[in-house]
Amino acid sequence: MKILVACEESQAVTIEFRNRGHEAFSCDILPCSGGHPEWHLQQDVIELLRQEWDMIIAFPPCTDLAVSGAAWFEEKRKDGRQQKSIDFFMLFANLKTPYCIENPVGIMSTVWRKPDQIIQPYEFGHPEQKKTCLWLNGLPLLKETKNVKDEMMLLPKNKRERLHYLSPGPDRAKLRSKTFPGIAEAMAKQWG
Repeated sequence: MKILVACEESQAVTIEFRNRGHEAFSCDILPCSGGHPEWHLQQDVIELLRQEWDMIIAFPPCTDLAVSGAAWFEEKRKDGRQQKSIDFFMLFANLKTPYCIENPVGIMSTVWRKPDQIIQPYEFGHPEQKKTCLWLNGLPLLKETKNVKDEMMLLPKNKRERLHYLSPGPDRAKLRSKTFPGIAEAMAKQWG
């Protein structure tokens, strides 16, 4: 299959699909950090959405959409950032191609519709909590692969919610947005 993984600089999902023989490409305005620039389209994704793809997996920026930033929503509405992010998200939602749109819990559940599924990293072998919404078109629900919730609950809160407690810094947003390897592998195995 020919697969576009939009807004992915880490290449976690792209690499998993490539490992299974698919022609997958990551796309982001940032250079890739996954080690395969030959599979990375460093450009605005909008032009690529006009091309033929068998599947699109999209990770649109959540900075102006996630409930974790609710304290700044009023300011983001006034200056137009939130609407711009909603419009970008909806570019993927309006596609006819089979797709998955991934985003944390946020306003898209009310602005557009509830997600088809909410997953957690601990359902895919990672002892961490981070609710992640998936909106699907033409793809089945993602099945958990290795639930480690019981062992995760033995960890202190700052360990099981590590990403929430990351210190402020220039790489914080990038670190918080990386796809867990177990989730990337499940996507490639189950949808590829």
